[in-house]
Amino acid sequence: MFYMGLDLGQRRDPSAIAVVERMDLARAYSGSVFHSLRVRHLERVPLGTPYPGVVARVREITRNCLFAGGRCALAVDGTGVGAPVVDMLRAARLGCDISPVTITAGDQQHRNGTAWSVPKRDLIAVVQVLLERNELKLARGLRELGALVRELTDMRSIQRPGGRVRLGADGCGEHDDLVIALALACWRARRGQIGFVMQRLPGI
Repeated sequence: MFYMGLDLGQRRDPSAIAVVERMDLARAYSGSVFHSLRVRHLERVPLGTPYPGVVARVREITRNCLFAGGRCALAVDGTGVGAPVVDMLRAARLGCDISPVTITAGDQQHRNGTAWSVPKRDLIAVVQVLLERNELKLARGLRELGALVRELTDMRSIQRPGGRVRLGADGCGEHDDLVIALALACWRARRGQIGFVMQRLPGI
């Protein structure tokens, strides 16, 4: 099963796409159990690409996943301008499940039909836990791997006036689009899995 995360860019930020493949182990008499996620694809769509072009690129990648003999599911950043793009993705008939995710600064995840509201720290925590458990496999030849590692290194928890906390790469000279795309893919791959406990990032 392939899981794709799509972080939609704005004027100054490119859209980013990440694809992970879920690897399960078959056990006698108990069915399959989760083993790991392998990152199969990382990509920044060129800055300034119109959203229809982003949708076309997503459709191309999903077709490759389907041709590889797997099913696919897509978690897309539905925050802000994301809602019209979600409609475009649905109209594109990708052949995979689509979960719009509004990324919030709150404390709880909420679901409304197929749409989710998920705190940003929860998304990042998914990646953190998988890395700590050595359950997220990053191949050296991945496109944008170096950029992803820099983004992960630059993630910061920043205390703002009024006590609110912002999580991102603010002040570090890097974007966090690849991290969010990967986090969306991993979150969708691990959503609802029994025994997977979310952990908070230090200082949050």
